[in-house]
Amino acid sequence: FYNLRWDLTRSLNLDYTAVNKSWIDEDSGRLDGASRDRMWDNFAKGGRTILYQQNANVSYTLPTAKLPLLDWTNVRVGYVATFDWLGASLVARNLGNSLSNSQQKNVTGEFDFTRLYAKSRWLRALDEEPLPADTTGGRTDSLGRKRPRGKNDPIQLSGPVKFVGRLITSLKRIQITYAENASASIYGYTDSTRILGMNFRSNAPGLGFIFGQQPDTSFINKFAQKGLITGDPNFNYQNRQDYNQKLSISAQLIPVRDLTIDLNLDKTFGKTYSELYKDTIGFSGNFARLSPYSAGSFSVSYISYQTMFEKFSTNEVTETFKRFENNRLVLSERLATQNPYWQDLPTSQKFLSDGFYTGYSRYAQDVLLPSFLAAYTGKDPQSISLVKQNNPNIRSNPFSGIFPKPNWRITYNGLNRIPGLEKVFSSFSMSHGYNSQLSMNSFNSALLFDDPFRRNYPGFIDTLTGSFVPYFLVPNISISERFEPLINFDMQFTNQVTVSFDYKKSRQVSLSLIDFQVSESKSTEYTVGAGFRRRGAFSFIRIKGKPMQNDASFRLDLSMRDDATSNSRLDQTQALPTAGQKVIFINPSIDYVISNRVNVKLYFEQRRVEPKISTAPPITTTRAGMQIRISLAQ
Repeated sequence: FYNLRWDLTRSLNLDYTAVNKSWIDEDSGRLDGASRDRMWDNFAKGGRTILYQQNANVSYTLPTAKLPLLDWTNVRVGYVATFDWLGASLVARNLGNSLSNSQQKNVTGEFDFTRLYAKSRWLRALDEEPLPADTTGGRTDSLGRKRPRGKNDPIQLSGPVKFVGRLITSLKRIQITYAENASASIYGYTDSTRILGMNFRSNAPGLGFIFGQQPDTSFINKFAQKGLITGDPNFNYQNRQDYNQKLSISAQLIPVRDLTIDLNLDKTFGKTYSELYKDTIGFSGNFARLSPYSAGSFSVSYISYQTMFEKFSTNEVTETFKRFENNRLVLSERLATQNPYWQDLPTSQKFLSDGFYTGYSRYAQDVLLPSFLAAYTGKDPQSISLVKQNNPNIRSNPFSGIFPKPNWRITYNGLNRIPGLEKVFSSFSMSHGYNSQLSMNSFNSALLFDDPFRRNYPGFIDTLTGSFVPYFLVPNISISERFEPLINFDMQFTNQVTVSFDYKKSRQVSLSLIDFQVSESKSTEYTVGAGFRRRGAFSFIRIKGKPMQNDASFRLDLSMRDDATSNSRLDQTQALPTAGQKVIFINPSIDYVISNRVNVKLYFEQRRVEPKISTAPPITTTRAGMQIRISLAQ
């Protein structure tokens, strides 16, 4: 067991741990004579290594906080590498040992622009309150002449200048987090370990691999050329690589007083790759990659509200869906004219009977995905990004053309500062938020994909579907978006009356590339709440001759939610309603404080559910009662 912790500097830290497990081999039967000598020889050599594990962790904080011009930033980076070598059993030594490694990279950056702006006297003056008028003559000398402004005197800015300056300096904070995890497992490795997991005689597996470097095609090929991969015909273990990437960016803007805008942007991507790297003949040196397979997932924050407010009926095909259908021919042309395999087709075979281009039919995946995104985000089908048709390495993303987009939340708390309104409201806040996510929960490589001339385009047309087989198959793509809320008001009047209003909208759109239909769900919700507190509201009630003078809170909450779901199948004229309901909720309540330990609540709740499909019955749920809360805390 080895352990090293070294703080190279205050900002640079190293933590290294390694474990080496060995086995002292013994002959079977009684140990005597030559058997005992061999056992002691093995002991003196440290035994036969059966497991080696190591972990290296390096963290570093950039010294930007020490620099006067960059002290408003804070950047931290980290790197973690692991390595494992597992020895094969003596009875299966020909199958080789196993190697695995992993790396974790992370970068976090925090940028406080408020501290940056504070370095400028002019920018500091944007947030300073105007000075009161000077009536003491302090700005004139003994002769009545105006005294020149001192170097440290506050700067006086006019209202318009402050307004423009605050807009320019509205960005207050940015935080960026990036994380990347990768791992690899290699089986059939025939070399041993000496120091740090390395065998320096063969210079394998290499310091790069031991400290987290991810292997590529040439890496495995070099092992095979050196004879470090088993050629046993019974070998049947698949090598595997995993990769995960996550990006998160958040920012805060305050363009004017009491107005806060929070932005966030996210992206996640993950992929796995596996293959059987095997000597196809057996101890011949003729290695081949068998059964290559990739799978993964992808999601980004997105913006798709452009079509959210269009007319929606569960029995009718929407205009957005019609645009989706019309986009297919445009994308069929784009894809075909870019594919050299389509260009090589004879002129008589380049077009289908319905006008679509050969290999890119109306139901081809490569046609449907960008057509769907263009239609439901209101984009031009001529410029929408296309899915890549290659897989050069574990980090490559077939959907890299889809960029994450910012979501937001806006809050304003300054309405009660408007002259005249401060006498009506003690507080008045408004908020608005939007969140959208584009997701492909899974995708996997197609076994029938073929690119015979390495052109990075599909070259095989499936006779069953009439379409080029893409590199990756995507069974489903979905867009989930919600205005949460679209608009919200929270008001508290000076007479202690509170009123709130909430309006939310959401949509879930999913395209299935198995049965070629779009499922669309929409929800609209209104919530209204009002309440007030009154002291002595139940003073007409007397207990032991004393009136009840404590506080009573009256509250009424009303909400109505309308949900609807329909399925639209491609090239069908009608939609099919599959779910939907209208939910009405009412909840009046009264809270009365008997003492600092006892609280009584009277409540009534009723929820009515009116379904929109005949297979579901209407449901009404009513609850009413009294709650008594007793606090036993000292």
